[in-house]
Amino acid sequence: MQLALFDLDNTLIAGDSDYEWTQHLINKGVLEREAFERLNAIFYEQYKAGTLDIHAFLDFQLQSLAQNSRAELDAWHAEFMDSCIRPMISPQARELVNKHLEQGDLCALVTATNSFVTGPISREFNIPHLIATVAAQEHGKFTGKPRGTPSFREGKITRVEAWLESLGLCFGDFKRSWFYSDSLNDLPLLSRVSDPVAVNPDNTLLAHAHQAGWTILKLHD
Repeated sequence: MQLALFDLDNTLIAGDSDYEWTQHLINKGVLEREAFERLNAIFYEQYKAGTLDIHAFLDFQLQSLAQNSRAELDAWHAEFMDSCIRPMISPQARELVNKHLEQGDLCALVTATNSFVTGPISREFNIPHLIATVAAQEHGKFTGKPRGTPSFREGKITRVEAWLESLGLCFGDFKRSWFYSDSLNDLPLLSRVSDPVAVNPDNTLLAHAHQAGWTILKLHD
């Protein structure tokens, strides 16, 4: 048995779904442009620099879910998939995921982006398991808060191990395990698998991958 784990943002897609979702709501007039665009840019730069406070970011990112109905959110997300996400998916990214699915590998999308934004994207790739930061709900409405451990940095290991345990498995049960990611924030999980792959890596991850002899892959321009 083999395990294939995929980061999402700037890995399977040529952009950041968290950032783009907020921009989508700004462009629709759902969120006030000046304040949200400024904060969106600040948090994105912090993420790229490896300095993001995930809890402060989630307070910002999840509030729009709590302030709108599920029907509205679902309609906006369908537009988001058509206008933003699908154009960011390269044939090479689809081929990579399909290769692992066809091999019969156990596949999961492992992302810090919240489960509402990423659920439809995971289904677009036909990836059967999603490990994302959980956007908490009560009585069918989002609360604006996360539930449990955010799937970020070391939290990705915690969440992946809990998911494997729920299946009666652990990392040691796999002959090979892959994790594909672009980001220095994913160094903990990349270091946990047998086959770490740096995909269109940022400068810090690129340097680490060269030093460690990891595979470097280009999926998009």
